[in-house]
Amino acid sequence: MTAFVLRRLIQAVIVMIAVAFIAFLLFQYVGDPVVFLLGQDAKPDQIRELRSALGLDQPFFVQFWHFLVNAAQGEFGLSLRQGAKVSRLIGERFPATLELALVAAVLALFIGIPMGVYTALRRGTFMSQVFMTVSLLGVSLPTFLIGILLILVFAVTLGWFPSFGRGETVKLGWWTSGLFRVDGWHHIVLPAVTLAIFQLTLIMRLVRAEMLEVLRTDYIKFARARGLSNRAIHFGHALKNTLVPVMTITGLQLGGLIAFAIITESVFQWPGMGLLFIQAVTFADIPVMAAYLCLIALIFVVINLVVDLLYFVVDPRLRVGKAGGH
Repeated sequence: MTAFVLRRLIQAVIVMIAVAFIAFLLFQYVGDPVVFLLGQDAKPDQIRELRSALGLDQPFFVQFWHFLVNAAQGEFGLSLRQGAKVSRLIGERFPATLELALVAAVLALFIGIPMGVYTALRRGTFMSQVFMTVSLLGVSLPTFLIGILLILVFAVTLGWFPSFGRGETVKLGWWTSGLFRVDGWHHIVLPAVTLAIFQLTLIMRLVRAEMLEVLRTDYIKFARARGLSNRAIHFGHALKNTLVPVMTITGLQLGGLIAFAIITESVFQWPGMGLLFIQAVTFADIPVMAAYLCLIALIFVVINLVVDLLYFVVDPRLRVGKAGGH
């Protein structure tokens, strides 16, 4: 177990160094931060002084080392557009994105898994066909189109939910949350549903496929021969083994929800990191872009590490395989 964790940690560090190098290249090849800060009319002496102050006159790998050290401390300099520390901007926007992603993930899990189980156990029924049709639409339709349709129906036509913003929030130290306010829940419904639909349909189809595969295995046939009830077979044996690969995909999808909430946040003007990143791309705000890239990579690496460890704990075959290898 210790060797497994150490190996995964080393892989995580290597991945983060590679991502940091890509982010560092943004500073080298996507515009010149000195020009952004001083403007086109800056004098050569001013340019040289600022380049020296920022350390841009040092060798490439020395600059990269300083970038790594600062990134490890969460420091990415100042936003070229807003003039504020990037770490502060990210800290202000991260709670909104994480909140949206968690609500979407809960919706996807608590709706997608039962739908997947139902379509596997009730193949050919009318509701099963309806669920499969809905899942096909959820996978096929672009996220921005789903968001626009939800706004049109539930915000404009029916007036049930607001079409933009986060609503009222509560400050919990440096963290802000809208989940402690009715208005916050009112605002999060449409963007959370929009973000959850693709993940929900993916989880549903994955659970269905895995459930059908497990139900055809020999140990399920043996359980039937022993006279176990369908309930015990379906939920005590089949579903338990179905959720092992689903857990892996779901963990990675949580990282995807955070990373790819950009479109949803843009459609609903949700004040999260995705909207901040879109604004940074528009204005070539390189420090914000680099910080966003490193943070998303870190989230994926941490989630992947946690999922690997849970997979190792849940699936006894991995532990047996490791023991046999030693």
